[in-house]
Amino acid sequence: MQTSLPQFIRLTVVFAVIGLAVAGCGRKGDLDPPSAQATKGGDASKPTKQPGTVDRPFILDPLL
Repeated sequence: MQTSLPQFIRLTVVFAVIGLAVAGCGRKGDLDPPSAQATKGGDASKPTKQPGTVDRPFILDPLL
């Protein structure tokens, strides 16, 4: 199967637009406020765990 140059350019542009659209997805807005326990005089620099959450490692954590 042989593709011509205009088809290749069109396909490249479509994939670039899809990639930009997916990269733009996410949560937009302000950061979450600290929990009530952290504002009562605790150390606000340490994150607090919410009840019922499990801290499981994620496969991409080493990249952060």
